[in-house]
Amino acid sequence: MPRRPVHFGPDDLEAHGGTLPGPAETTEIAHQTAAILVGTGRAAHDPEVTTRLVGLVDDLGLPTVADLWSSRPARTLPGALWRLYALREWVRRSPEEASREYAAGIRFTDVAHAVAGIAEPPRPEELQRVADQILAGVFSGDLAVALERASAFCAVIAAGRAELAHDTDTLDPDGASGLTRSGAALLSTGEDLRACASLWRAGELD
Repeated sequence: MPRRPVHFGPDDLEAHGGTLPGPAETTEIAHQTAAILVGTGRAAHDPEVTTRLVGLVDDLGLPTVADLWSSRPARTLPGALWRLYALREWVRRSPEEASREYAAGIRFTDVAHAVAGIAEPPRPEELQRVADQILAGVFSGDLAVALERASAFCAVIAAGRAELAHDTDTLDPDGASGLTRSGAALLSTGEDLRACASLWRAGELD
């Protein structure tokens, strides 16, 4: 597993006779690293390797992972991995908020709630556990199922944000508007993850 990279800026690179990667190279690096990461994890059949891959952001930091994958389209392997890691990081950092929003969305999303596989009541520690479990499924289970669970998770949170926005619209219209926008964005993320599951099953997610 890679460790935290040494910071090596453009000036340092040029001083050593190197060149900065162009857009095509950056794209190739994003797709190659995503494929290697998933391939390594799925070939290892080792719970310790899976645990280390799930905790990749803990080791490298979210900005490093974002630099690798966040610019890629949502319906690609690096794009999907970025969204899964970002989702896990949000739940890890804001478990109470995630729990509140998930609880608010359950009654509007029975099917999605069942697919996400979160026990009731959706306590903060339960959401953290499932976020880890979903990401672990990328490396040690059915990757398409992991993507579908993440998609369902997003759908429930999005419904919860819409409900909380409705409840707070009068007292805090700006906050309600922010919840509505972020909920819509998360719903779109969920749709992209579900599409990625279909692409993976068809052998077309790269």
